[in-house]
This record gives sequence, C-alpha cells and structure tokens, in this order.
Amino acid sequence: MKVYARNKIAFHDYFILEKFEAGIELRGMEVKSIRNGQVNMRESYVRIEGGEAYLYNMHISPYKHSTIIKLDPKRKRKLLLHKREIMKLWSKSQLSGLTIVPLSVYGNDRGKIKVEIALARGKKLYDKREAIKKRDLERENR
Repeated sequence: MKVYARNKIAFHDYFILEKFEAGIELRGMEVKSIRNGQVNMRESYVRIEGGEAYLYNMHISPYKHSTIIKLDPKRKRKLLLHKREIMKLWSKSQLSGLTIVPLSVYGNDRGKIKVEIALARGKKLYDKREAIKKRDLERENR
C-alpha cells in the first residue's frame, strides 16, 4: 500500500471517530497525476447527495504529458461505497452533526486508487491548544 497524499489538517481540526475505505471514480489521466503525487487534499470534504457520496475540492493537477482534454482540477468526484455505508454516513452526519472528511489517498495491492474517509467531530479552540500543549510536553520528555 502506497500513500500518495494525507490530509494532516483533518487530524488537527477534528476528532476522528470512525474510518471507511472508498473507491474513487477518476477520469482520463487523473490516475497518473495521483501516482506522481500531484494531489492536494487540504480543503476537501465529502457530501452525500441523492443517495451517493461525492468528494469536493480535492485538487488533482493535470498530467503534464496528456494530450486528452484537460479536466477541472477541483471537480466533484464520486466515491464508490456500499449503499448501507452511504446511509450510515448520511444518518450520522445529519442527525449527530458529524462531518465527513477525507484522510488519505492511497493505492492498494491491485493498483486501485482508494480514499480513506472518516466521520469526525470538530475540535474547539481549547481542544486544539490542549493537543499542542500535550505534544510539546511529549517532545520535551523525549
């Protein structure tokens, strides 16, 4: 398993409650761009619309050597999940007020590109400060 991109901001801004693995629907040369590491997940998020999950704002730079029509780098991309997983994500995000955030993009053993998404609860400012303080104390102890 090779990790192509991680969303480090998600771990800083959210408490991660439950993780899921999803396939992603890609077009054209987007797979080659991801394998070259030309992907940014900084402001990306997942939204459920019409019984399907979509990934928004994940920036995949166009492949340099492509002769095919260039796609919008920040277009919405469909996530491939089972219906029961989508319903579980939708119910928890709507009823419990949780957010669905992508954590990483990676390739599995069969050459497929996967996205790890998570149900997350947002951290308050004092939670973030406490985490920074804890990390600094650990660093000093080492």
